[in-house]
Amino acid sequence: MRHNASGRKLGRTTAHRLALFRNQLSSLVAQERIITTISKAKELRPLAERVVTQGKRGTVHARRLVGRWIQNRDLIKKLFDEIAPRFTSRAGGYLRIVRLGSRQGDGAEMAVLEFVDFQLKKKAAPPAAEEKAKKGKEAKEAKGAPEEAAEEAKPAKPAKAKAPGRKSAQPKGEGKKVKAEPKPKSKPGKAPATAKKSTTPRKAGSS
Repeated sequence: MRHNASGRKLGRTTAHRLALFRNQLSSLVAQERIITTISKAKELRPLAERVVTQGKRGTVHARRLVGRWIQNRDLIKKLFDEIAPRFTSRAGGYLRIVRLGSRQGDGAEMAVLEFVDFQLKKKAAPPAAEEKAKKGKEAKEAKGAPEEAAEEAKPAKPAKAKAPGRKSAQPKGEGKKVKAEPKPKSKPGKAPATAKKSTTPRKAGSS
């Protein structure tokens, strides 16, 4: 039999178990609500309540004692400035355990550990599909209205007047210019070339 051995060991060594409680205390102060197994919640609740009691004292020595369990200074400040003042008129019992049932897989019993004044914030319901469609149509109409107004505000372009003496447009195929045949080029100042006379002497007796 186990004699004089109080507390759950949770299948961990002492260092590992204390590190587990420090992490859970930090999460509890930050979120004010955690989900864990029932055995861990029952072991963590007395430690968390002692920490809150130290926060109600508000002394420097109390802050140093809390610093053994919570290393984050921002969380210590939140505990002393926000959480602890809410329980000034309460002598104890700052936390509650709510059972959630067995966990799928290993069948461990789960529970919620939270402060007694904690309230879940309700999420706003998303708008229906019809409302989204209406909003989309209204947005499109609102965008189209200023564009139409801008088009109407534009002045009409004046018609171009025809210049005097300008011939009317002729149908296709009529009035096309015929290309003239190219003339032979002649150099200025030179007479046309003539046949050259032969300079050979005539033979005697030839007419």
